[in-house]
Amino acid sequence: MFLTTGAIMAKNGFGSVTESLSLLLLRLPLGAIFMAHGSQKLFGLFGGHGVNATIKTFEEKLGIPPIFTILAMIAEFGGGLGVLIGCLTRLSALGIAVVMVVAIYKVNLVNGFFLNLNCLPGRGQGIEYNIALLGMALSLLFSGGGGWCVDRMLWRR
Repeated sequence: MFLTTGAIMAKNGFGSVTESLSLLLLRLPLGAIFMAHGSQKLFGLFGGHGVNATIKTFEEKLGIPPIFTILAMIAEFGGGLGVLIGCLTRLSALGIAVVMVVAIYKVNLVNGFFLNLNCLPGRGQGIEYNIALLGMALSLLFSGGGGWCVDRMLWRR
């Protein structure tokens, strides 16, 4: 019964609508989060420090060369925009996924798994949030942006 109902729903388009909706609901928050973080680094918005201070901080505290910091800023802001509107979704999601892997390794892994919900001084955030964002990005990397994205308008199947 379930398989028959599922096949009927997919044939009538209900499956494609729910798939597109689920991918849209992944893209919107992931894109907004990364556009916001990227705009902190690129433009100094939302309490960020801008390009020069970000490059200096990443180099001095994390040992990341300036070229990779610039690529990370582009991946965050540009990847966030791409994911948000569904333009070059897979490439945008790949950039975000790489940024998350580096953040996990270079920043958060030393603090364990869980977030520092009690804001304990001297203790940073764990990898919990990063893994959630990484999972969202990987999902979009493998699935694409869905039916409701700019990619579909540019490259119709």
